[in-house]
Amino acid sequence: MKLLFPFLMSLLPAASFAQSQLPASRPPSGVPSPKTTAVMVIVTPKQGVERQQIMKVMPAEIRATVKLYLDGEIRQWYSRGDGRGVILVLDVKTVDQAHAIMDTLPLAKENLMDHEYIPVGPLLPLASLIGDRPAR
Repeated sequence: MKLLFPFLMSLLPAASFAQSQLPASRPPSGVPSPKTTAVMVIVTPKQGVERQQIMKVMPAEIRATVKLYLDGEIRQWYSRGDGRGVILVLDVKTVDQAHAIMDTLPLAKENLMDHEYIPVGPLLPLASLIGDRPAR
């Protein structure tokens, strides 16, 4: 039993890959399509933008971001390990809703940052990723 959890955790990368390989147009028969429960936004400085330009706007950006967090629109945020921006997880159901939130931030208004939007949702149950199996 102690080894079951590590075993299941080791399957997650394969399951995630398998889920990403499913056709976007239709899920396998009998499997519900995953619902978007959040949108991850990767924020990086635009090419050619100087650090001083960003730092000039940063106090207003921090105030606006903290307000969104306290209002529940930002679930989590992280600084990138390479020091080139942040990753935000927004509590929205669509990329359009995420755009609407991100467009209100000062760095976006100054057109200093690039944004990559990634809808995320719960991993489908592992049984559905394995596919149809013959009955025993």
